[in-house]
Amino acid sequence: MQYIWEYRLWNPATLSTNDGRRVRIIDPGRRNTDAGPDFFNAKIDIDGTTWVGNVEIHYRASDWHRHGHDHDKAYDSVILHVVDKDDAPVFRTDGQLIPQMVMHCSPHFNERYAQLVGAPTELPCKAQIRALDSVGVAEWVQAMSLERLIAKGRRIELLYEAYRGNWEQICFVTFARNIGFGTNSDAFELLAKSVPLQLMHKHSDSLFQLEALLFGQSGLLDGPNPGGDAYFDQLAREYAFLRTKYSLRRPDGLVWKSFRMRPQNFPWRRIALLAHYVEGGFRLMADLLEADSEEALRGLFTVMLSGYWSTHYNFSHPTAERGAAISKAMIDVILINTVAPLYYVYGSKTGNYELVQRAIDLLEGLRAESNRVVNLFVAAGMKVDSALASQAVLQIYNEYCLQRKCLFCRIGRKILRAANSE
Repeated sequence: MQYIWEYRLWNPATLSTNDGRRVRIIDPGRRNTDAGPDFFNAKIDIDGTTWVGNVEIHYRASDWHRHGHDHDKAYDSVILHVVDKDDAPVFRTDGQLIPQMVMHCSPHFNERYAQLVGAPTELPCKAQIRALDSVGVAEWVQAMSLERLIAKGRRIELLYEAYRGNWEQICFVTFARNIGFGTNSDAFELLAKSVPLQLMHKHSDSLFQLEALLFGQSGLLDGPNPGGDAYFDQLAREYAFLRTKYSLRRPDGLVWKSFRMRPQNFPWRRIALLAHYVEGGFRLMADLLEADSEEALRGLFTVMLSGYWSTHYNFSHPTAERGAAISKAMIDVILINTVAPLYYVYGSKTGNYELVQRAIDLLEGLRAESNRVVNLFVAAGMKVDSALASQAVLQIYNEYCLQRKCLFCRIGRKILRAANSE
């Protein structure tokens, strides 16, 4: 009933008080999530007289008395009591009668809602998506893609506060997290935060020392030497020296995963990649801001590892394979999860709204991600033709579908609105 009231799903022709006065709802008010009446600051016309105040909603009118509202002055501001069962009159604490209106929920609405939230499938509205207005769905996709971009930006905003606007440090931590590609994201973020970029810049002329710092802080140099690898021993000795020199503390809780992972995505390779970007001085943020095309952006991530890591995936398994450190598919992921959010937050913080738009344009120009969730929506008939759209459906799935918040999803509302009018 609160949902129907909030989203104006009532039939205007049927609205009247229980004593026959015509009701016109000008503004249903703002939903109250704390103690007190259900909706604040409503504006309601009752038989030509406009009332401004609060609205309380109950299944049975007698709940007003059961909940003690007739003795609570907080409810004296109620201008309309909305009920499904009119089984008692209600009064303010001074004895004044409060206007009461019966508002029934359509049985179709209840049935459709139960079908949605109780559906065993991952996408409960799958059968209805094809029939929805394509323009409305497109607007919802646009809104959700922006919501997801903002959500990703919040993590960057926290880094902005922590590092006092040092954008290269912010970019370093963000990039490190995202090359963990979900499986090792938290570990990479902890690692990147454990070694200040300023400290690594002191050794930016030595790739060996940078690798010693990062591998040492990662904990991957602990324990016995796998296979008696000479480079492992060299890094371990160098890290022991640097750790003492700078009083470094390794982060707690680091867990590295490589099970069922392609060798090029192993954490060892990704740590070597971080060292590669710091060699000569980390300036990825500056490079991102200077890049004037998608091709230029891709060029920043089309890199080859040199030295030991050009022929190794970890310390115990050498390989003769030599290829790009980041695949083309993974570059897409970096552009979506690192570059676009950095553009968005940097543009917002500096007032450069062309850069904010550039973040959106970048997502719109990239091909849609291909994963299980995106494929669910595509199979249901939704058009997902860009990264902007695939990011949107991921946001819809995570924030609404998984939590069965169909009442608050715009697609769910369209389906339920149609059910309430049946």
